[in-house]
Amino acid sequence: MAITDIKAFAHLTAADIETLGQELDTIRRDVEHSLGERDARYIKRTIAAQRILEAAGRATLFASKKRWAWLTGTALLSVAKIIENMELGHNVSHGQWDWMNDPEIHSTTWEWDMTGTSAQWKAAHNYSHHMYTNILDMDEDLGFGILRMTRDEEWKPINLVQPVANLFLAALFEWGIALHDLAATKEQMGIPPSQFFPPRHIVNEPNKAFWSKAGKQVAKDFVIYPALTGPAWKSTLKANATANLVRNLWAYAVIFCGHFPDGAEKFTEEQFENETQGEWYLRQMLGSANFDAGPAMAFMSGNLSYQIEHHLFPDLPSNRYAQVSVKVRELCDKYDLPYTTGSLGKQYLLAFRTIHKLALPDQWLKRTADDAPETSSERKFAGISLPAWNGSEWLAEHNKSGEWLAVHNASEWLAEHQPSWGLDPETGERRGLRSALQEAKVALKEKAAHEKQVLREAKEALREKALTEKALLTEKAQREGWFSRKLRRNR
Repeated sequence: MAITDIKAFAHLTAADIETLGQELDTIRRDVEHSLGERDARYIKRTIAAQRILEAAGRATLFASKKRWAWLTGTALLSVAKIIENMELGHNVSHGQWDWMNDPEIHSTTWEWDMTGTSAQWKAAHNYSHHMYTNILDMDEDLGFGILRMTRDEEWKPINLVQPVANLFLAALFEWGIALHDLAATKEQMGIPPSQFFPPRHIVNEPNKAFWSKAGKQVAKDFVIYPALTGPAWKSTLKANATANLVRNLWAYAVIFCGHFPDGAEKFTEEQFENETQGEWYLRQMLGSANFDAGPAMAFMSGNLSYQIEHHLFPDLPSNRYAQVSVKVRELCDKYDLPYTTGSLGKQYLLAFRTIHKLALPDQWLKRTADDAPETSSERKFAGISLPAWNGSEWLAEHNKSGEWLAVHNASEWLAEHQPSWGLDPETGERRGLRSALQEAKVALKEKAAHEKQVLREAKEALREKALTEKALLTEKAQREGWFSRKLRRNR
């Protein structure tokens, strides 16, 4: 099942989590105070480069009847669309550059090159997803409403087709996101999400905004720009469709690698009900995943290769995430927390496996909701204990007298100052979630090996029992045969 108590799962005390939150607040302040001209130049140069790439691609497509021109124009346009979508549209709409007070690069004015509107995306994504990250029945992005990505969701027969639905979502990702955001926006406004064509006397503003933006986007890519190239309109139309497909597949892969590989945890509403700011930070760290990327791939992913850092600080400029990641890793080491990352291929294959595995009924799967690799909870550690902290030894070591304990209310003081889930008695280092996960992995392997051995012994015992019974039956048959032969002779 999903995590219901993040303190128990993370093996941290309330004091630990509060301190962790304060340290993350310090990281945020340090970045905010250092923002300046260098960052402004970065985003302005990115915008200029994207526009040059798009202009060059569209100009080249005037000669798109020639194969080289079609390939070159399509490649340039694909790169331009990816940059606009990932590093510009997504990040500007998050308010990452609002500090510049530039009306052209502001979350309230930017409209991206996608089917859906920026306003609807911000309502569904910036608030719903980033506030309620991976909380069941609260985060609308958890499976985008069409994919079952955790065993906490009840299996339905429709889930059998989710491998096919996943292919359509990848190829038409901008439409999937647009329709998802439209439904979320209408739900927030109390309008039935399925109401696409309301009666004439009812004004459905979300529908109106959606169809207006979608119509303009379709006209731009599949009517206006192809028509401008005259005789080459057919090849230009194909190039535009291909560039959109490339952009959709890349955006889909980046998003799925950051949200659905093993280690990106899920949570229940119980965890959210009394969540502190420190616990919110911790949920973002445990509910997200990175993938390894150099500067070029990080740029092309909108720096969402640093998905953990993005979820911690969604409104900090993305060009700072690499710098922030160093400090976040240090905090993970300090608190013995996992920092979930891996190659792009590995992270996507883990998500791909979950998509196909959870398309099946739970009874067809080997693992349970408590030990499945794609879903963890505090129940994962049932029966697995870390070295305990010995309070009496600590008091003796620090010369705390009986009078001191009486004055300071011993039980409350010990609960407040107890190290989080104990220190390693040999190294003196903190033992937390990362150590617990490693031990749980070993324990599960040992449990599986034990169960396998028990099954092997049971099969051997059954085989021996069968052989014994067969021998007894043979012996009985032989005796009965001997008596019958003796009776025949006596006659």
